[in-house]
Amino acid sequence: MSILKEQLLDELKLSLALRLDGVYFKPEIIADLFERIPNNNIIKTKITPELVERLNYLVPISFAFPLGTRAATFGSYDSLYSIEKDGDEYYVSRRGELLKQLTFVDDSPAFYGKTTSDGTPMREVATDSAYGNKHKSIIFCYSEECSAKDNGETCLFCSYNRKRVKEFELESPPFRSVKQIGETAAAAYSEGYSHLTITGGFIPERREVDYYLDVAESLQQHLGVKDFNGTACIGAPLDFSVIDRYKEAGFRTVAFNTEVWGKEWFDVICPAKVSACGGYDNWIRAIEHAVRVFGEGKVRSNFVVGLQPKERLLEGIEYLASIGVVTLPSPWYPSYGSPLESHRTPTLEWHWDIQLKTYNILRKYRRTFDEIFDGAPTRLYTHELFEIEDETLPCFEGK
Repeated sequence: MSILKEQLLDELKLSLALRLDGVYFKPEIIADLFERIPNNNIIKTKITPELVERLNYLVPISFAFPLGTRAATFGSYDSLYSIEKDGDEYYVSRRGELLKQLTFVDDSPAFYGKTTSDGTPMREVATDSAYGNKHKSIIFCYSEECSAKDNGETCLFCSYNRKRVKEFELESPPFRSVKQIGETAAAAYSEGYSHLTITGGFIPERREVDYYLDVAESLQQHLGVKDFNGTACIGAPLDFSVIDRYKEAGFRTVAFNTEVWGKEWFDVICPAKVSACGGYDNWIRAIEHAVRVFGEGKVRSNFVVGLQPKERLLEGIEYLASIGVVTLPSPWYPSYGSPLESHRTPTLEWHWDIQLKTYNILRKYRRTFDEIFDGAPTRLYTHELFEIEDETLPCFEGK
């Protein structure tokens, strides 16, 4: 392995560590950081220095290490990692030892400063998920509430139904109309974005199933194309013909996030998906049907890794990958407002091993970076591992 690849893997592993453990921000560092955050981002997230310091919220700006690896993190008073300032430069430190220099990065897209025809800020309709990468993508979350809360069935890792924090005036955004999504997509695509994901919580009576079809029609109308390069991230339907209709409607890929492997784990961790989607067996059958409809490499399933034993998890990653599914490990960190808030995730070494093993499994079944990005248009650790090995990152240019 080349020295450059080793350095990139080192940066990526540190990025993972910060995602898991957070970073301690001294008050003066937080104040300096928030001066750097574009106004659009502050308004979009409604995150304040007090939230970062007191409630472990994600910091609404990413930073980059010397070779370009990005890190997104949250404030944590108890973290062993901290941000230090030495002169005019910033560093990540662990127990007082300076590890990596970093630079804060502003990637705010132009559409964050625009509004839809009904006056809604587009920054509240869609979120940039490219994080400065040349593969530009956005995510539309039509609702951050899930009807499962009415039955007390919130999935244990999920913060969609997080309790309000009235002292900070945090509220979930309203339901997004298909017109708002279409107009925002048109604005984003006009500045170079080329892939989008639609996601959100369950709606009473599973009305989101037909909503996705309406969204597809609006996207085609506003973008003026039949293939809008979209991923429908959905819960397994009871009627599998819906999956066929999504393909006919113009979605290029579809995603069913299984989260954990095995009925015994799914029933406990994902009660909302059990009740709304016909249970674990129906979920897996829906994925298998989707592969037959969309084709290998066109169906994605994420796992929230850290909630079950490694061996059981890898069984699921291996099986789904073997039938052509893009399987991706998303590290679990206990998010604020979720039922597992204040719990602890496994160690960095545990998580790093899962990332590497999943990467090797995907390579074993001949998945490509393009398929990874098509199924999950964002920047996960799997994306980075593929581009490091393929030597397609900007730092390889001229090497």
